[in-house]
Amino acid sequence: MTSVKELSKRRDIFCAGHRACSGCAPAITMRQVTLAVNTHLVTGLSTGCMEVVSSIYPYTAWRSSFIHNAFENVAATISGVETAYRALKKKGKLDAEYRFIAFGGDGGTYDIGLQSLSGAMERGHRMLYVCYDNQGYMNTGIQRSSSTPYGAATSTSPAGIKIAGKQQFQKDLTEIMVAHELPYVAQASIGYYRDLNKKVEKALAAPGPSFINVLACCHRGWRIEPADSLKYSKLGVDTCMWPLYEVENGVYKLSMKPREKLPIEEWLKGQGRFNHMFKPDNADMIKKFQEHVDEKWNRLLWKCGELKERPGQPAK
Repeated sequence: MTSVKELSKRRDIFCAGHRACSGCAPAITMRQVTLAVNTHLVTGLSTGCMEVVSSIYPYTAWRSSFIHNAFENVAATISGVETAYRALKKKGKLDAEYRFIAFGGDGGTYDIGLQSLSGAMERGHRMLYVCYDNQGYMNTGIQRSSSTPYGAATSTSPAGIKIAGKQQFQKDLTEIMVAHELPYVAQASIGYYRDLNKKVEKALAAPGPSFINVLACCHRGWRIEPADSLKYSKLGVDTCMWPLYEVENGVYKLSMKPREKLPIEEWLKGQGRFNHMFKPDNADMIKKFQEHVDEKWNRLLWKCGELKERPGQPAK
């Protein structure tokens, strides 16, 4: 793994001067991911917050070959570029080493771009897809996505008299990517940036397609202070709402096991989108959220070999 000292000497590929909000976690994600690249890079970015803030003509925050795509097709485009690269190398027309990264938010990855992503992964292109997961369609007005957590208030799942925020739990996209039998799949958080850097290096070295899902909060959508972006990115991990793990060739490995697993309230409280859950009439919502987190955490521990008995199975 590249040392912090060496990383600090590298020239930023995602550079200063973009229009992102102060404390923007997806912008931090872009910088940290691209810092781990030490070859030529082609970057694809689906429509969303990061495209709007980083590449409005005639300005750009990118020091790499860069392609802006519609919401739904960045994985398809980068898979085509990767194919062209292999063809040029085979014909002896290109010698330089290139890597290919597609970026998309959760709206453009979990939802609108899922078909394109699945196709690119199934075909086996050597590319890395990074989802910066801020748990909603933040660019277009903080609407709910299939990554939005249970109970969260958004403009399309408001907390009111009839319903108390989103009624469904998050889609587990990381596990969907594992089901594609990729060489490398991982979950990461900008709150633990060294873990993220290491995983990007592993993903880029993989012999085929790779996928990393990064928790990257939007302080506007989460209704927190800009200075607290890293705090909540860490709390997501420390409460096991967003565990850090990787799957290499089908083998699960836990990246970090919190010394003290914090209750989900520690992540929920302070986020304006969950304020209604702390009202007496909604107390059961926090209990339901905690049970869901515990169930998924124990299942992951079993997959990683940390538990002998499969959760939910009768003891032998």
